[in-house]
Amino acid sequence: MDEYTDTAVIVPEKEADTEQRTRRQPPYHVVLWDDDEHTPSYVVTMLKQLFGHQDAKGVQIADEIHTTGRAIVLTTTMEHAELKRDQIHAFGSDKEVAECVGAMSASIEPAHD
Repeated sequence: MDEYTDTAVIVPEKEADTEQRTRRQPPYHVVLWDDDEHTPSYVVTMLKQLFGHQDAKGVQIADEIHTTGRAIVLTTTMEHAELKRDQIHAFGSDKEVAECVGAMSASIEPAHD
């Protein structure tokens, strides 16, 4: 005959200082810079393909780039911002401009509150 023993499992209570806290990653802006080698239609097409922006939003951003020299096209985590910057750099030249030899310039910067 088997003999069973009752055993109690003691689970310690969590102390306040040992609780894990979820920390948010700081946000970063993806900045698209103005140049003379890319048409507004190139900007709109690129923003649609890489960011999913509708045409109206693309036109608004293209106008901002032309007017101010730059525009923030996305605010996200650093890793995602780096990916999007690299996708902009890899997008290729503007086929409508014969002198265009490459993609637009983009950078990332910390988003300050």
